[in-house]
Amino acid sequence: MRSWSTPKVPRLPGTGASLRLFDTAARETEPTQPGSTAGMYVCGITPYDATHLGHANTYLAFDLVNRMWRDAGHEVNYIQNATDVDDPLLERAEQIGVDWRELAEREIELFRTDMEALRILPPREYVGVTEVIDQVAELVERLRDKGATYELDGDVYFDVAAAPKFGSVSGYSEELMLTLSAERGGDPGRPGKKHPLDWVLWRAERPGEPSWPSPFGQGRPGWHIECTAIALANLGSGFDVAGGGSDLIFPHHECGAHEGHVAGGEWPFAKAYVHAGMVALDGEKMSKSKGNLIFVSRLRQEIDPMAVRLALLAHHYRADWEWTADQAASAQARLERWRAATGLRTGPEAGTVLDRVRARMSDDLDAPGALAIIDDWAERALSEGGTDERAPLLVKDIADALLGVAL
Repeated sequence: MRSWSTPKVPRLPGTGASLRLFDTAARETEPTQPGSTAGMYVCGITPYDATHLGHANTYLAFDLVNRMWRDAGHEVNYIQNATDVDDPLLERAEQIGVDWRELAEREIELFRTDMEALRILPPREYVGVTEVIDQVAELVERLRDKGATYELDGDVYFDVAAAPKFGSVSGYSEELMLTLSAERGGDPGRPGKKHPLDWVLWRAERPGEPSWPSPFGQGRPGWHIECTAIALANLGSGFDVAGGGSDLIFPHHECGAHEGHVAGGEWPFAKAYVHAGMVALDGEKMSKSKGNLIFVSRLRQEIDPMAVRLALLAHHYRADWEWTADQAASAQARLERWRAATGLRTGPEAGTVLDRVRARMSDDLDAPGALAIIDDWAERALSEGGTDERAPLLVKDIADALLGVAL
């Protein structure tokens, strides 16, 4: 599947610091320790509606990871999927009377446009699930051969008894996992399952649904197995970061971790599980099911896309926060101040700005702290001036390379 265009990223003096991130599975902030090439898998959209601020918040967070690794001298093998066949997509297509493939193609194209506008670095491989059905089926076969599956009325399930470390990614109680499974696409109450938390790997064909041939009969992939298959094919076991929104901690990342463990034999499947917070509107999490969405495509018609990015950067990536209209105006004003300051011929010395921004961003992506550092420099540049001819361009490059804000 086609990705989107890559923005030009300035090269900064020196080398960035080692990046520390909060690992959900470890319950603490730890240094990432990639080799010459860092591997990252971020779960993509189910394209049944337009990109909203919650999506943008997540993909911006991992764009910052990408930028910090590159600043530290690593190549980055970044993989992202698009769940271009799944129940929500099929249901929405039926509701509005369009072919599900047409709906997916349209919304994926809008997503690409939004990501380009926000200057999100594209994945090296952007993979649609419908492109890798055979890979998914082969992975289900591997799990079956290892005794980790069983069939129920044609559906193939992962047997949670084959995952002795189950629950270690999320740290959740079984009671909470059962609740979340029911809320997030699972079927804990289905009769005949060996355990309520067993999950579908291959869904047998239903009338009116798309299906593909497999060793288990006609059908389509379950949700979690698709990401596991794509990650294994492109990164292998033991890659550096698996990422997504915090609503993916369970069941998606928990289940995927154990599929990867059984299939690949390595634990952990990802060295770190990193999650972005949720964005709310009117007191509720922004989501398609609730219909309380601020669409990126509409918002960037009202304010500069770089102001949209600054509005997101004003919140720590792990924080849950609520969008309010005044944040757009504040972000636009900040963007104008930064552009005015970096447009001066001279300014205050900026070498310490680079060191301080790198320090803040390497400490679990403290973007609000980094913004405050550039705010301070811009205020001094506009109010006091300075004599350093190189400073405005350096600050402009810092904002671009580390924060993704083009001035």
